Amino acid sequence: MPALSQSPDSPQASMQDAKQESKPDLPIPAAETQHYSVQGQPAATPVSYASVTELNGILSQLEATSKSTQADLIKMRVERWKTDSSYKRQVLGNVDSIQRNLQAALPEIMARLQAAPEDLPATFKLYRNLDALYDVLGNVAEAAGAFGPKGDFQSLSNDLDGFEGARKQMAARIENLSSAKEAEIVRLRADLKTAQAAIPATPPKKMLVEDNQPAKTPAPAAKKKPVAKPKTTTPAGQATSGQTPAKQSPGAPTTAKPSAGQTQTPPAQQSPPSQPQ
Repeated sequence: MPALSQSPDSPQASMQDAKQESKPDLPIPAAETQHYSVQGQPAATPVSYASVTELNGILSQLEATSKSTQADLIKMRVERWKTDSSYKRQVLGNVDSIQRNLQAALPEIMARLQAAPEDLPATFKLYRNLDALYDVLGNVAEAAGAFGPKGDFQSLSNDLDGFEGARKQMAARIENLSSAKEAEIVRLRADLKTAQAAIPATPPKKMLVEDNQPAKTPAPAAKKKPVAKPKTTTPAGQATSGQTPAKQSPGAPTTAKPSAGQTQTPPAQQSPPSQPQ
């Protein structure tokens, strides 16, 4: 901490810078911690007895320090300090921020960590919250030593030591959990490789596909041949178009009609066939 014998302007500047850097980290929503888990189901993950005992000891000490700090902050009378009103408002703002964190954010994080003792992201969230509390509470204790009663400074210094001890224990726990998780990941990867090597490799079934085979085309339909119509022949001597042939009696000889200017020759008479004697 800076020397408490500095002028009022110097602590005021340092308090303003610390407030801008540390105060936004204090209100940590509880919804941010409920989705972090290394194993997926923190409540069902088996945890060693030593790990649970260690965590319960840290949380018990932290809970006692939180109650003591809240009581000490309530007893403070910042409005009676011998300093300007703007600096008093800054200190009261820091006190209000610490009280809200100790009453809401810190209990939520501790409850979720108790449900999953070895959840590494939740453990780191608690460490970050303790780090922010230590910074802001240290500024308030510094201001109490400079402008408040000596008893207030001594009480806040004891509370600050309690948060510092819990923060160091959480840092050591994060390191141990990280090493254990890394060793577990290495062991699981080795077991997976061993299991994969023990599985017999079965060759995949091959299917032959002939890409060069021509595609089958449907056979063309057979064409029907046209039926030939019978030819009609005109007998010799038949009349041409516009003439009607003369009717002849059966057995009568056919005589050709003489053309114009010619004489018609009568047919020769045939002798009757001779009868046998």
